[in-house]
Amino acid sequence: MIAQPRGSAKSEGHYGHEDTDHYDLIEWITQQPWSNGKVGMVGISGYAGEQWRAAAQGHPALKAIFPYDACSAYGGMFGFRDFNPGGVLHTFPYLLDVFSTVHESRDRPAELPPAEEELWRLAMKNPDFKQYINLYNILTQKGQRTFIMYLMMTHPWEFDGNRRTRRRSLQENRDTVLHGLGSLCLHLQASLARCAALFPECRCAQKLLFTGPAHLERPFHQHHDEIIRWYDHWLKGQNTGIMDEPPVRYWLMGANEWRTGTDWPLPETQWTKYYLSHWETLSAEPPRPTAELGAAAREPDVFTQMPVTRTTKVERLRYMTDPLPHDVTVAGPITLTLHAAIDQEDTNWIVVLKDVGPDVSVRTAREGERDVPSSLPERELTRGWLKASYRTLDEKRSKPWEPFHKLTQDSIAPVKPGEVVEYRIQILATANQFKAGHRICLDVTSMDVPTGTGAMTNVEYIPYHVCSSKTVTHRIYRDAERPSHLLLPIIPQPADRRPA
Repeated sequence: MIAQPRGSAKSEGHYGHEDTDHYDLIEWITQQPWSNGKVGMVGISGYAGEQWRAAAQGHPALKAIFPYDACSAYGGMFGFRDFNPGGVLHTFPYLLDVFSTVHESRDRPAELPPAEEELWRLAMKNPDFKQYINLYNILTQKGQRTFIMYLMMTHPWEFDGNRRTRRRSLQENRDTVLHGLGSLCLHLQASLARCAALFPECRCAQKLLFTGPAHLERPFHQHHDEIIRWYDHWLKGQNTGIMDEPPVRYWLMGANEWRTGTDWPLPETQWTKYYLSHWETLSAEPPRPTAELGAAAREPDVFTQMPVTRTTKVERLRYMTDPLPHDVTVAGPITLTLHAAIDQEDTNWIVVLKDVGPDVSVRTAREGERDVPSSLPERELTRGWLKASYRTLDEKRSKPWEPFHKLTQDSIAPVKPGEVVEYRIQILATANQFKAGHRICLDVTSMDVPTGTGAMTNVEYIPYHVCSSKTVTHRIYRDAERPSHLLLPIIPQPADRRPA
């Protein structure tokens, strides 16, 4: 059965006013003569997000779900935390609206309730929004079009209680079993993180599957064998063997093979720090004391980014290991700790983890051999984001490998220009085997740009972000007192695979 949510496609009503529609539809299905009273759901992206919403409503006949690359699990379909990791606004709702089937009633912009009118006026004055005329036009219409984008610009924070309420409803629902899927890519940015976060929180039987970096085709046909095995077990009571398999399965890029695990993060993980070091290198050795190296060791690495109104060039600092002597497997969530200062009150930190190589070059003092070749192949693995003013952590919920930022309105705090601040940036999980001769690479940036024309981008589910309208100078410190570092989940190689 294909159901169209209220206010979309051929369904009547207003989208977003369907708090019990999923429950009511499941109830109707169970009353049909062809129903055995057990219901499952399937779908990707928004269709997967609807499965989270149905599960939270808790109908006992919903026995299993199979969400892939889902929209938000917390805070509704477009929850701020899930949709905007680190509080950095992105343009996916604007890009999606071009293809959307959601109904919108448009009229002349009207006066808003006083509190909403004030938030709208503040958004209209925001110079960051003004540099994106496509987004600014949405604001001028006061929510008459592209409402989700409008809401994110006028209410750019996590609403109090959103996560707690949804978490409680999912934890209390023990009747629905979960087969969570996430691709190791940036579709909806946090779908992978939400699957991983829900894995230890839900109290029902569950599986977790992380696939490769590509998004699925539409209509999607991949993983249907897995779907059939899953639902034959839960809806028909057949022994398909699916519950006898390990609860976690992931695609390991680089090795290009499936691996399994008993939990996520993987229990065998060796959390390993790679320190940002001199000459833009990454090193497993911590920085030596300043007393040994002299005062120059305390000098920062620096980059300055002009706004998108003046350039489309993305400035960066790039830190890389030497070519690896043997294969290194990284699988799991990642954290970057930065000790940094900026000369404005805010910026976006956008960090990118890459696999660079193979590199067969040598470093010598001879001309042409002094630098790492700029022509090396590179493959992006994953990203992380943090708006500097949203840096406040919830220490109780944070883990070394997964910082949890509050992102609430009262936690937003502008940065004092020039002050060195510690930022902990969550980088979305990945699974990659860096082969011998390759380099682990970290790019530190503060801006991205549309890849298409007319404020569009070449792939709508890999959106660009709302960046600073000011020229910002970033200083990153990496001395012994301020050891900026990357925390990587290293998976030890089985003894029979270790190099001699």
